[in-house]
Amino acid sequence: MNPKNKKMRFDLQIIASWIEPGSRVLDLGCGEGDLLKFLIHQKGATGTGIEHNESKVTQCIEKGLSVLQGDINEEVLDYPENTFDYVILSQTLQQVYEPDTLIRAMLRIGKKGIVSFPNFSHWGCRLQLLLSGYAPVTKQLPYEWYNTPNIRVITIKDFRKFIRDVGFNILKGVAINTHSENRYGNIIAVLPNLRATYGIFLIGNGTQPGKAGIEY
Repeated sequence: MNPKNKKMRFDLQIIASWIEPGSRVLDLGCGEGDLLKFLIHQKGATGTGIEHNESKVTQCIEKGLSVLQGDINEEVLDYPENTFDYVILSQTLQQVYEPDTLIRAMLRIGKKGIVSFPNFSHWGCRLQLLLSGYAPVTKQLPYEWYNTPNIRVITIKDFRKFIRDVGFNILKGVAINTHSENRYGNIIAVLPNLRATYGIFLIGNGTQPGKAGIEY
C-alpha cells in the first residue's frame, strides 16, 4: 500500500485508499474536512460530515463541504439503514462514551465502517508506565490524565476482540507508525500491537468474513 496524498494524515491516506470511487461516505468527527474534500474531489464520492467543534465546522463549510455540527452519537440515529457505503470514525473512538452503540449504529446506516485509533499498547506507552509510574504522554496521546478528551484507552488486540464479541467482521486491518506531524508513516507487520502507534480497521456485518489483513 502506497497512499499518494501526502497532505493528509497518514491514517487518512490509508482510509482514502480503501474507499471505492463514487461511494457515499459519512465522516464522523470529520475535523477540518481534509478526508472528505479528498474523497469528493479525487474519488467522486458523495460526502457528508458530522463535527462537534464549531470552528472546524466553519472551516469545512468554507471548503464547500456538507458538514453538520452536532454530537455524532445522536446524529447517526437520524439516518435510515444503508444510507452510506462507508461510515468513517478516525481517531475519535477513544473519546466516545458508548463505542459499542456507536459502532452498531455505523453498521446500521453504512454497509461498511472504517475505524482508526491510537494504540495504547505501543512499547513507548508501556515503557513510560513501567519506568515512571505515571500515565503515559506521547505524540499520539499528548494530554495529561486530568485534561485529556480521551475517556478510554484502546489497544489493537482490544479492538479485534471487541469486534468478534459483538458479532461483526474485520474485513481489513493495518497497523502503522507515523512521523512528520502524522503526514508520513509506515505499516507495521511484525508485532504490531507492541510496535504500532495506530490501528486502522475496515469492518462489516456481512455473513461472510473478509480477509482480516495483518494478524495482530
